[in-house]
Amino acid sequence: MQPGGNLWEVSASALVPAGRGAERIASLFWWMTGGSLLVWLLVVGIALYAVYGRGGSQRSARRLIVWGGAVVPTVLLTVLLAFGLAAIPPLLAPPPVGSRTIHITGEQWWWRVRYPLPDGTSFELANELRLAVGEPVELLLESADVVHSLWIPALAGKMDLIPGRVTRLTLEPTRAGTFAGPCAEYCGDSHAFMELMVVVSAPQELQRWLERQAAPAVAPASPQAQAGQARFQSSGCGACHSVRGTSADGVVGPDLTHVGSRLRIAGGRLLNQVSSLQTWVARPQQLKPGAIMPGFHFLPEQELEVLAVYLGGLE
Repeated sequence: MQPGGNLWEVSASALVPAGRGAERIASLFWWMTGGSLLVWLLVVGIALYAVYGRGGSQRSARRLIVWGGAVVPTVLLTVLLAFGLAAIPPLLAPPPVGSRTIHITGEQWWWRVRYPLPDGTSFELANELRLAVGEPVELLLESADVVHSLWIPALAGKMDLIPGRVTRLTLEPTRAGTFAGPCAEYCGDSHAFMELMVVVSAPQELQRWLERQAAPAVAPASPQAQAGQARFQSSGCGACHSVRGTSADGVVGPDLTHVGSRLRIAGGRLLNQVSSLQTWVARPQQLKPGAIMPGFHFLPEQELEVLAVYLGGLE
């Protein structure tokens, strides 16, 4: 997989918004910062006047303290509070009826992403979310184990994923790009290695991607990839992973039908390259402590390589 376009320029800044929700949050931040700075300057100015000021009656000094130290800050803070409260309902509002719905489940330590399709079927991928510019979507968020928290700073605010509950988050991207969405709630040993990559593109490009992702895996063509598929099947990988179009139908781990098309692997830990796939398959616990995936370091180097070639070719 080769880098191309802006897919490798990942943004994770809340101060460079690329979504409606993030724009409202950034606006609120700057207004709050400006108001707080104004209050601070006012109070510090009064303090400096009290220490270094000369002249003036006691009555004028008292008036300065009352108005500058109490009345004006109170009015400013009240206005900022009202402004902040007014910004909350739009952030929590659901998208328009008929908008796309995407299911995301937080698991230790990766994100399971499921796209329902109009015909009632669906497909899954891991640690990657694809959206279209200008199209609002509703994320239905669940947790399979502990509390997680999804935060895509450039697109929206944080939302917790709580076991036994479904929470909702609306996203409406305003520009194309690739954005990082880390887990923002400590969830165990590899909490720091649980990142969702969000790719925002034009609606037509997203539609083509959806069609490719919904299709089953293409049979490997090269002898090396064919040998890797045989090793994948004989090693029992299909007990935990699915590859649609083959006998692998596991549901414990990520669906690998098109794993070769993803930007990163291992919950965002590694770039998606054959060498990275080989390293991950051999020793996953070294990269993500506590990962339940068993390591296959006991396999000969050549077999690990063909296995990685097969997985990298699943595009």
